[in-house]
Amino acid sequence: MSALSSRTTAPEPGGNIDAVTLAARSTDNSDTSSDGPMVLDVRSAAEYEAAHIRGSYHVPLATLAEHTRDLAAHLDTPVVLVCQSGVRAEQARRHLAAVGLDRAHVLDGGLPAYTAAGGDVVTGRKAWALERQVRLVAGTLVVLGLTAGRLVSPKARLLAGGIGAGLTFSALTDTCAMGAALARLPINRGTTEPGTADTLAALRARRRSTER
Repeated sequence: MSALSSRTTAPEPGGNIDAVTLAARSTDNSDTSSDGPMVLDVRSAAEYEAAHIRGSYHVPLATLAEHTRDLAAHLDTPVVLVCQSGVRAEQARRHLAAVGLDRAHVLDGGLPAYTAAGGDVVTGRKAWALERQVRLVAGTLVVLGLTAGRLVSPKARLLAGGIGAGLTFSALTDTCAMGAALARLPINRGTTEPGTADTLAALRARRRSTER
């Protein structure tokens, strides 16, 4: 039996859930916001506006990290954390686990996998995923460092080395400082960046609806 098969089932330790299972569960309940697992999208506002799972709640990773305990207090059902690839969702799961919430599950393959599984996705204006932006910025800086090292000064190659070291550290620690910085840029904040008070209000409303 899946850990998300019923909201009355005793919670199991958090782990991963595959997109097919979540898509089927969401279809069975018709609306993930009222009866199925609570889906939290931890991507940037621009990414969320571009496409998100119908009924999901937008809680950017930075917001969740800053207010983990307050948010966890309103999560009384199984939770599925969603991002583009699973990296940010896993970081969010660790934050929640640190305050004692072990009912959070990471969606394998992120939103692309859910879309491929035929899940109900709401689409809007197109936006680059944060992971793609990181690859572009990192690659550009490496090229600039190597080019400047050849044409200007050999010391400029240190820039490429620094980027390489940063990416290695990112992989080893499963974090991404560059991604966190890019997420705060106006282009990624979009027009619907939720405030903490708005997020908590939405979660409280969802909790009241499931208790009826």
